[in-house]
Amino acid sequence: MYFEENKPLNIVLNDLFEHYRKNVVDVDKITNALLQNGVVQKQEDIVNDHIAFRTLGVPNLGIKSFEKIFLALGYTKKDYFNFEGKKLDAYWFAPPEPHYPRIFVSELRVGDLSQKTQDIIAKYTAAIVVDPVEAIDLNNGRQIAEFLQKPLWDIPTSEEYKALLEESEYAGWVIYNRYYLNHYTISIHELKDGYNTLEQFNDFLLSIGVKLNNAGGVIKTSADGLLRQSSTVSALYNATFADDKIVQIAGSYVEFAERAVLPQFSHLSKEEITSVHRRDGFETNNADKIFESTYTTQIKGS
Repeated sequence: MYFEENKPLNIVLNDLFEHYRKNVVDVDKITNALLQNGVVQKQEDIVNDHIAFRTLGVPNLGIKSFEKIFLALGYTKKDYFNFEGKKLDAYWFAPPEPHYPRIFVSELRVGDLSQKTQDIIAKYTAAIVVDPVEAIDLNNGRQIAEFLQKPLWDIPTSEEYKALLEESEYAGWVIYNRYYLNHYTISIHELKDGYNTLEQFNDFLLSIGVKLNNAGGVIKTSADGLLRQSSTVSALYNATFADDKIVQIAGSYVEFAERAVLPQFSHLSKEEITSVHRRDGFETNNADKIFESTYTTQIKGS
């Protein structure tokens, strides 16, 4: 997922992906296997369906702040999603041109959590008294890219992290990882025959030793049957906390999406089909289980 660096959005997406690729082992593992098998000729041949971010629903942060970046870069805000059990809200954003990835942004409803958890989160975020996005030149891709890698609050202690994790694994992930790219998504239907269904692609992933999220089944399918998704399970990495303790925590993962052709376009030949002819958007039940790619139950082998 690389773009010619001639405008702000390209700079931002390239920088996000480069940091993510260097820290998520499965990205290069999958790409290299696709290259070796002749499925793609270069990284740029892989179509990125969407990227995702996690945020905290507190004053001056959350979706209301974060969305300003991508709205300024030409994205359009689309559907709202409610994840009741996980206490999350989310929206997805459609790209300004079809070759760019969709964006999925979620937000923890901090006010729905216990007072203890709210107090820990407030300890680190209360000092943010103005929206930090307001300080960025949103026409400057390099400034945006640097902001998305910049810590907005201090690293917590290991005990505070564990306390958050106990009530909300999402909260624990965000308090340490902040705006780090949560995942990118390979468009399976864009690959060559033999790899362009999730059944085939998941078999390929298992053959190279990639562990898959099995929450709700390895393949998560929308009610209309037109959007199917799978994902890897995050690896653990050593994180150093404010009390100098090192704890293994979840990082990011890779997702895979197969978008079927909409029924009204079923008469089109394979050569005629483009992204506009396929199922768009997201599905609450699918996404609910994809979130668990960073959850302890998946990482430690449910």
